[in-house]
Amino acid sequence: MADMQVDLVAVERAVWSGRADMVVARTVDGDIGIMAGHAPLLAELKEGFAARIQQPDGTIFGVAVHGGFLSVTSDGVSILAESAQMEDEIDIKRAREIYERAKAVGTDSAEAEAELRRARAQLLATGQEI
Repeated sequence: MADMQVDLVAVERAVWSGRADMVVARTVDGDIGIMAGHAPLLAELKEGFAARIQQPDGTIFGVAVHGGFLSVTSDGVSILAESAQMEDEIDIKRAREIYERAKAVGTDSAEAEAELRRARAQLLATGQEI
């Protein structure tokens, strides 16, 4: 299987860069899987979801992506996020507490809704059930 270059960049830092066989992400139009040779594409990422990256050695890891875009060119895939966290950077217990609290209290403000989306993305990136 051919691989491709993937660059994951957040506003505050370069999060990850390397070779991958596949990238799966949720856009505002639905889930998308990208493999080497994919047609050029620019898509807005859906808030509150995670991307998964499969490396050539078969390792799959998740990343919580908070807003941004996914760009596919002949050079590879770029995920340009407002912020992003690799699964090993996420405190699962804290994310679960925030998620459950936000669901119980409700999301009557933009801040509460953003907190719920962020926690959901973190849980999904770490393979947790929602």
